[in-house]
This record gives sequence, C-alpha cells and structure tokens, in this order.
Amino acid sequence: MSQLLRARRLLTESGWLDDHQLRLENGVITAIEPIPAGIMGRDAELLCPAYIDTHVHGGAGVDVMDDAPDVLDTLALHKAHEGVGGWLPTTVTAPLKDVHGALERIARRCHGGGPGAQVLGSYLEGPYFTPQNKGAHPPELFRELDTAELDTLIAVSQHTLRVVALAPEKPNALAAIRHLKQRGIRVMLGHSAATYEQTRAAFDAGADGLVHCFNGMTGLHHREPGMVGAGLTDPRAWLELIADGHHVHPAAMRLCGCCAKDRVVLITDAMQAAGMPDGRYSLCGDEVEMRSGVVRTASGGLAGSTLSLDAAVRNMVEHAGVSPADAIHMASLHPARLLGIDRQLGSLCPGKRANIIALDGGLHLQHIWIQGQALPL
Repeated sequence: MSQLLRARRLLTESGWLDDHQLRLENGVITAIEPIPAGIMGRDAELLCPAYIDTHVHGGAGVDVMDDAPDVLDTLALHKAHEGVGGWLPTTVTAPLKDVHGALERIARRCHGGGPGAQVLGSYLEGPYFTPQNKGAHPPELFRELDTAELDTLIAVSQHTLRVVALAPEKPNALAAIRHLKQRGIRVMLGHSAATYEQTRAAFDAGADGLVHCFNGMTGLHHREPGMVGAGLTDPRAWLELIADGHHVHPAAMRLCGCCAKDRVVLITDAMQAAGMPDGRYSLCGDEVEMRSGVVRTASGGLAGSTLSLDAAVRNMVEHAGVSPADAIHMASLHPARLLGIDRQLGSLCPGKRANIIALDGGLHLQHIWIQGQALPL
C-alpha cells in the first residue's frame, strides 16, 4: 500500500528540506520528493526519523526485569508516545538466573513483534562492574568477566544481545571486549573507577563508548582526565547522555555538544517510575523514591531517570545550544550508527524502514508511524 506524507520541513542526514514529501510502500520509504506546486496541505510541520532509545529499564509502572505478561508491550507503547520507534530493553545487576529470564523474554518479543516501538534487542547493564561507582546496582552481585559466561548470555538471548556494559579495569576486561566485538556486540564502559589510560586501552581493544557519560565513572579533572576525559577526546567513543538537567548539568551537556556533537547518543535510562506520579518504586530489588520527577535511593543517590526521549531532544536545544537537527540526530541517527543498524533505521532515506515522527515547531510529538503504520497518541 502506497502512502504520502507531506511536511513543511523534512529532516534528512544532510539537513532540512523545505516542502518535501515522503513516499512509503509496505512500511519502507521509497522516495523523498518536492511537493508538487499547487498542493497546499501538509501532514506535519516537521517530519523526522523516529527516535531510538538504546538504554531503557522501565516506565509506565513496569520494569524490564519483571517476569510478568505484557511488560514489554506496555513499555513499547509507552516509548512510542515519546516518539521512539525502536528501543533496547535494558537489564540491571541481578542474580544470573533473573538476567537469563529477562534476556529470554526480550528475545521472544524481539523475534515475535508486538504493539508500539520495535524491540531491537537487549542491553546488558551489569553485573560486570566495580563497587566504587556502583550507582543503584547491588555490588554483592557483581561478577568477574568470563568468556564462557558471556557466550551463555549470548546464547540465552538467542543472539539478540546488542550491547554489554562493563568496567574496563576489571580482570580480563580487555579480552572480554575483544571477545564480544568478535561476536558483533557493542561494548560500553561504565559503573567504573577506571583511569584515563585504562579507558583508552579499552577503546583500543574495541570498546564503543561510555555508559551515561559523567554518571557512574571517574570525572574530568585537569590532571587526571578520567573516563569522561577519555570519552570526550577520543573520536572512536560514543557518549550516552541523560539530558534531563539532574544527572548532568546543562553546562556538561553543552560540553558534550562542543566536544562530541557527532558522537552523542541521547538515552533516557528510564526506570519504572517514568510517566508515573511521585511515590515509591523499586530498582535493582531496592525501594527508591521519586520526588518532583527525580528518583533517588535511600542513601540519596540517583536511581535511573524519568526522562522521555523527546524531552531530552528539547533539553539539548534549550539548555545546550544544540541545533534542532543535531539534537534529533543524537536521538535517531547516532544510536542507529552505534548499533550498526543505520542502513535500516535512524534517518529518512529511501530504502529505510518508515519509522517516522511528526513534530511541531517546538519539537513536541504530534504523530508517529512505525513501519509505515500510524499509532494513536
């Protein structure tokens, strides 16, 4: 079935096109064309690629680790309402059998499909961390890196595991990075006390970037640049960023925009409380509390976010001085490139899946199409 979507402005990888239309066929973009003269109607102020959230723990009152029916469907619909067309359900540090269960459920949803944003695979966050920057992860469940154990996780995930996060200073970390990369899995570095040199060594071994840059790692100091300094200055490194103004100061968001504009991947790191009222929730098996949209552990540490990805895009424009086109790329094209799926997703281009959003001039979501199908908002 053929469709036409017309916009006052349409975003491609090269920038904005005025008064252009998308031609869609069977869920794929087949052409980008100027709107013929005399046709006044427009389907959108702005047509853009749907967002991709590579790091999601929960939202709408549910958690990726929940062993309950319809959890991933609930989350997929929740993500679609913030302009997300594809996402990675993300595990937390937990007993290995619980991690296996989550990976199995994600694999079934990835292969079987369902409503809302498309599940693109899984992201393993923990248990291969160190206690110094544990965040909300329970350090008593941290494990050492073992290639046989990693292969079991890949097998359990039915080869839908896309990203593994780990601390690069752990024993066998560099060998584990090389092992994972040989299997086509992205490796992100975080929840770690690694030095600048240890982080650079991990990038040399093939690591792809930093887990939620600035959070859960050694910070930037002029005599010890730390993990943040390594990520900001290494052109190979993708930088996940939680652009909510709580996890990262707007000036640090601006720093990422200045140093690594083409390497920032906006994420939510959203947990169960995202989209919910203030109150008590759980993360990593512990009770946490949300006040004014900020979630903290009993000791006062941040415990995931309640950010939506469309808000992250607006925050980068408003608080970090990034152009709308660059901010949208940070939530669409960049995550697709990180995952190696940019031939299928991440931008509006003939031959790619028709995962599309319509935005107003303030970058607020108006409509979303996933594989060419409009979803009610």
